[in-house]
Amino acid sequence: MTHPAFSSSYSAARAHFRRAASAVKESRLDSIPYPAPGPAGEELTTDIVWIGPKDAVKVFVTASGTHGVEGFCGSGAQIDWLERGEASRLASDTAAMLIHAINPYGFSWRRRVTHENVDLNRNWVNFAALADKNQDYTEIAEFLCPAEWTPESCKSAQVQLDAYIAQHKFAKFVQTVSGGQHTHADGLFYGGTEPTAAHLNLKQIITQRLSRAERVGIIDYHSGLGPAGFGEIISAAFSGTDTYKRTREWYGANVQPIGTQGAEFAKIAGDWLSAVPDLLPHATVTGVALEFGTVGPLQVLEALRADNWLHTRGDPQTHNAETIKAQVLNAFYTDSDAWQGMVLGQSLLASRHAVAGLAL
Repeated sequence: MTHPAFSSSYSAARAHFRRAASAVKESRLDSIPYPAPGPAGEELTTDIVWIGPKDAVKVFVTASGTHGVEGFCGSGAQIDWLERGEASRLASDTAAMLIHAINPYGFSWRRRVTHENVDLNRNWVNFAALADKNQDYTEIAEFLCPAEWTPESCKSAQVQLDAYIAQHKFAKFVQTVSGGQHTHADGLFYGGTEPTAAHLNLKQIITQRLSRAERVGIIDYHSGLGPAGFGEIISAAFSGTDTYKRTREWYGANVQPIGTQGAEFAKIAGDWLSAVPDLLPHATVTGVALEFGTVGPLQVLEALRADNWLHTRGDPQTHNAETIKAQVLNAFYTDSDAWQGMVLGQSLLASRHAVAGLAL
């Protein structure tokens, strides 16, 4: 890893985050254990640092590792914010809460999903009224996640996927694959049928620690979509709403609502940022996802398909698994000065915009 803020493993990132957090004045560090172990049997935790007054009415929140392996990017941005001394810029009525590794299982195993094979940003739905609306996924499920992962099987499956794209266009393919589904527990972008352990941990963090906040600004770090190194600011609010207008006031006119026509990301249901306003009805919440591009979308999808096969039908503890793990990491993280510099620069700018927005 080129820049010192970035780490080569979950364990190294966690240790670095805790050191950086402990060095900040008025910081209080805590951790929540995760119910599944890491690859070496190590304990996994979500770590939280609170900086500033406990009863702050304004709170700046950042979160990393919603999608596990994307924590390599988000953790670096959080550590850089701490080590730059940005906490000293907070007003006396403002606190910061940094949540490190929401999904530590995916971070440590270099997976995007939780140990339940659930995409955490498809898991915040009303399960009692759940009715799967992504019937199109069933049509291509066996080709997305073939029983064998060999050159021959992959080539055969790709023919079927290409045929689907030719018939329905690429935008429809993106929506079908990544919009979220609740029927194929061993498939991609699975939203689950109940709250995951990471979901419950995050809900506890939000409801308990932000119970006195009146204004909350959130940046949730992601990677893997868009032009390499470019940070897309994505709002879960619908265009034209007061929340969306406020988000653009904070971050500028380049803010995109989720599901924007022509964008590389799908319109999703079940992301945690959209759920926060209901968890904090007493507060005004302005939340964005900051998504940094890496490689092309089909290259990212290929890595996710390989990883899915490895964990549902293969053996992630074999020596050969490292090839797939490297493929997954490369889809969500770029070990170069240029990419890391772009991440840190744009993250710093977004963070300062959020803190300034809280003061409006």
